[in-house]
Amino acid sequence: MAQDDTATMARQVALEDLHHDTEMPAGEAGFSLAKVHEILEALLPAGEVSVYEAGGGASSYLPVAVLRRSRVTVVDIDPTQVSNNAYAETVVCGDVQVHRFTPRTFDLVTSYNVIEHLPDVGAAMERFAECLKPGGLLLIGAPHPRSLSGLVTKYSPHWFHVWFYRHIRGHERAGEPGEPPFPVHYHPLVLPARLKPFLDRVGLEPVYERVYESPRYAEMRLRRPRLAALVDGVTDLANLAVGRRINLRHGDYHLVLRKRAGHPTSQ
Repeated sequence: MAQDDTATMARQVALEDLHHDTEMPAGEAGFSLAKVHEILEALLPAGEVSVYEAGGGASSYLPVAVLRRSRVTVVDIDPTQVSNNAYAETVVCGDVQVHRFTPRTFDLVTSYNVIEHLPDVGAAMERFAECLKPGGLLLIGAPHPRSLSGLVTKYSPHWFHVWFYRHIRGHERAGEPGEPPFPVHYHPLVLPARLKPFLDRVGLEPVYERVYESPRYAEMRLRRPRLAALVDGVTDLANLAVGRRINLRHGDYHLVLRKRAGHPTSQ
């Protein structure tokens, strides 16, 4: 069997196994991601598509149906994550804030649970917009900094994040090389109200947006119901304290944006 055929077969096996480790998130997050999948399958061009997963590491939140017809490029700064990737054709150990591709290369750029870790979100977004084709799509999945889970993550030490992943979420290898959680920065542009105007300036217009309850709540209700009841109560009290101007339970968001054909980065 030719080497190319062996590589293709290995990639197909990796795609079939991919979502065993990257399951749909619990609760509202899963419903929103399912809607994102519908939108991507509807708006991406027919046939083969070029995909750049920025900070993709060794997992993907894209539907397998899209991945099967994609040529995937992954850039991740973590060498362990890069070495564990088995489904991308091209894997680069690098920094998504500075790594550049030929302009108008990709039909889809994804950045999922990544931008909260970046010191310079604006630079990364400029690189993403630059390498998208006119009409191409950008998918962002990120935690909301003005939520209970976002505030706790931002202002608590990293060792607490590791403890939470191990003992509350049940990830026994949390904090080991290549395993989440990773240190966070929470650049101001992580906030959707600031991110969307910035993306508009680089030629990207939203086609889908949803802020939803953090999947941590749904996970805790299944794994630790007593703790979940306590956290739910605390969140309800906190929402009352802020006069329900914001919902502190809404800990994550999805954004899907399309690159405008007439923007200078599309020329």
